[in-house]
Amino acid sequence: MAETILEAAGILKRFPGVVALDHVSLTLLPGEVHALAGENGAGKSTLLKVLTGTLRPDAGQVRVAGEPVRFTGPRDARRAGIGAVPQDAALLPLMSVARNLFLGREPRTRLGLIDFARMHARAREELAPYGVTADVRRPLGEQPTGTRGLVALARARATGARVIVLDEPAASLEPDEAATLFRAIAAMRDEGRSVVYVSHRLEELYAICDRVTVLRAGRVVHTGELARLDRLALVSLMLGRAHRPPEAEPGASSDPPPTDPPYLQATGLTRKHALSDVSIALHRGEVLGLGGLIGAGRSETAKAIAGALPLDAGEVTIAGAPLHKRSITGAIRAGVSLLPENRATEGLIPSLSIRENIALAALPRLSRFGIVSAARIDRVVATFMARLHITATSPHQKVGELSGGNQQKVLLARWLAMHPKVLLLDEPTRGVDVGAKAELQDLLDELAVDGLAVLLISSDPRELVAGSDRVVVMREGVITAELTGPAVTEAAIMSAMTSAPGPGV
Repeated sequence: MAETILEAAGILKRFPGVVALDHVSLTLLPGEVHALAGENGAGKSTLLKVLTGTLRPDAGQVRVAGEPVRFTGPRDARRAGIGAVPQDAALLPLMSVARNLFLGREPRTRLGLIDFARMHARAREELAPYGVTADVRRPLGEQPTGTRGLVALARARATGARVIVLDEPAASLEPDEAATLFRAIAAMRDEGRSVVYVSHRLEELYAICDRVTVLRAGRVVHTGELARLDRLALVSLMLGRAHRPPEAEPGASSDPPPTDPPYLQATGLTRKHALSDVSIALHRGEVLGLGGLIGAGRSETAKAIAGALPLDAGEVTIAGAPLHKRSITGAIRAGVSLLPENRATEGLIPSLSIRENIALAALPRLSRFGIVSAARIDRVVATFMARLHITATSPHQKVGELSGGNQQKVLLARWLAMHPKVLLLDEPTRGVDVGAKAELQDLLDELAVDGLAVLLISSDPRELVAGSDRVVVMREGVITAELTGPAVTEAAIMSAMTSAPGPGV
């Protein structure tokens, strides 16, 4: 094997209660584009932070050109020839395009002043290969998002970095901008530079990458040439599911699809770079599964229905009545509740108690004339702690002290206390143990029997097969399949995750 330009050897990184990287190893060869693939929580971001000096590993080594290095920060990594373009690039929108490109290395006059004329000329020259024709003297913040991303890449390349780490570089690019990006990456490869490339879009990986390392739950599950791995096999590795033919999979529901009018109807949901003409129907007493890989548009669909994501086009109706007020408040008043994917940043307040977290959304319902009844809150909290089997020392225990499964139950209890008609659950079992998963699944079955309309979002095909009456699969903001009855199988779901939309979908 050729000499490695960058190597992570046996990297271990722990956070409180979590092993984010479990002795992960990765080798990067000179002049290659190496894909880093995996679902949310696989460890990709943590590994990138270790490679670029943002995090220090608890064990293991990072080696540059075979020599062990110990980064104390991103500056050390840059000095070692490692440039990074994070998903949210650290740019200065009020400064000019040229200043952002040359920040910290501006050309100077003999008097030590910035030579603006030379800087502007060099900026135009260095940005030309990226198709950036913007006025380099204007503030970067005035430029389109795609231009800002290309400026960040040009800056990393212009510093002379031998390794460039790209985290979702094409996420906000138009097709022509993405094509320019790929040409620039190919040019860097031809120059002998190496690229670590992270993207949830499989097309991007297969278009530009040479090899791939797949992470799952903080461990490496595969490394090899990407061309030798078809898309379905790659998805199977990411999800930890065997690739089996549909007829070999037991347990699919044989119930016919509902024929009654849908209680919730989302039609033509569209948002640039996120959703394209997405339509979903959800019936009372039904659990509708929504599958797809990270970035497929699942969370965006749920947020759009719940009024948390502005749309360019589309309509949502509840019981036949349109949601005129496209807001979170309007959706809640119509009986729609959303349990978000990231309970730590979008849902729970860890420093508050179980009681306070459950009562948070229901306070208006639990008050009279603006006065909150502590007794009513206590009754509601006690009811849901018992119903959801929340294990805690008392209702006054801080939520941050609970296990992942109990935290998820607290968040679910908060929204059930609102007496919703529609419940949107985004990855409700992620990060919880097997016992808690089973309890949550049983609860969803109970809620459906009670007449609630449930949208279950999951990247786990097994969970969708076990818990859904129907399954809709998305890819890159588009619905690729709707599965019902015996067609709801793990193999069919994984196949739809990697396929283009079919006719009429």
